[in-house]
Amino acid sequence: MSRSVAIGGRCRPHHRRRPGRLLPSQGEKTLPSNGRPRYRREVPAAGPPPQQVRFCRSHDGVRIAYARYGEGPPLVINSCWLSHLQYDWQSPVWRHFVEGLGRSTTTLRYDERGFGLSDWDVADFSFGARIADLEAVVDDAGFDRFTLLGMAQGGPVAIAYAARHPERVERLILSSCSPATIVDEQDAEMEEAFIHLIRVGWARPESEFRRVFTSLMIPGATPEQMAWVDDLLKMATSADNCIAARRGRYDIDVRPLLGDLDVPTLVIQSRGDRLTDFDEARELAASIPGARLVPLESENHILLAEEPAWPVFLREVTGFVAPSAARPDAADAVRTLTARERAVLARAAAGDDNDAIAAALTLSPRTVERHLQNVYLKLGLSGRAARAGAVAALMDDLRVRGPAGSGIGY
Repeated sequence: MSRSVAIGGRCRPHHRRRPGRLLPSQGEKTLPSNGRPRYRREVPAAGPPPQQVRFCRSHDGVRIAYARYGEGPPLVINSCWLSHLQYDWQSPVWRHFVEGLGRSTTTLRYDERGFGLSDWDVADFSFGARIADLEAVVDDAGFDRFTLLGMAQGGPVAIAYAARHPERVERLILSSCSPATIVDEQDAEMEEAFIHLIRVGWARPESEFRRVFTSLMIPGATPEQMAWVDDLLKMATSADNCIAARRGRYDIDVRPLLGDLDVPTLVIQSRGDRLTDFDEARELAASIPGARLVPLESENHILLAEEPAWPVFLREVTGFVAPSAARPDAADAVRTLTARERAVLARAAAGDDNDAIAAALTLSPRTVERHLQNVYLKLGLSGRAARAGAVAALMDDLRVRGPAGSGIGY
């Protein structure tokens, strides 16, 4: 048997492989124009992503695709329903998640049943089936104990798995998720409106219908970032699967499990998230014994690489999963900086403020701030002293290796 995977709005046969067989990573084709050449989206020049994609079978025979990337303590991501293991690597909305987390962890993520590289011909989208899929993936990957990150609608599955398998979940992270999806009469009317939009507009070449969902997820995104998510929606699954998966999420409630969880737990939530209310994150943190809540200053359901909340998220997660990686050796950490990050830091060391750095390097002030936040993250620095600490680390490296060895040009 075979099933089709949507590639750039078309379908090509995707033949079944034995469970666990390695699939060489390949970048997806650049998406074709939809007749309105607004944005040019290209595959990164670096080549195929350094991830390993494998397949396993769930309890009912459905084939689930999962990918591993990075080195360090195992981190399993049970993410939202819109994913595509290979397409996400090209995406300016998702790639920084995997690359950032993979610097200090062995990151495992998977496409849900009916989505991405997993089987699309699926009859059962129930909550129980999704828990069984997670069980199958971690068993096939050989992870005995791991940190489990439940993102968005993957949160209830992560909570249920942690309650069912406490001996395997070393730490639990819940990001942008709700413990319950009870659909009352008012919610049901809104949900039916969404389902109507999906039915009539999901597969259309134009993106206006899908943009309704995109603008709720990432209201702070650039037009190009929104265009990438618009295309992800169409590539990730069919309209029928999308509707069935949404309906399979009705009336899930894991709140009775929260008080019995006995696992270190981190709850992370954007204050302005339009899809998950911040009060739900407070409820999660208050209901799980010993849980810690980290609020993020963002309006995005999916954090973007250039916003200040992203390095905070990454620092909190990596510090929680791999504490030793959160405070790297300064000398080694400076040498992990990119050429652009070193150039920005060198201008900061010369006393330039962000506007002056932007003018000198022909960048926007926002891009300068993003580079500095990445520097602080790599050096394990935070707070008001982060800039001074980063400059001091650079000066120490210059004293040891000199300007030529540091890779900084003046």
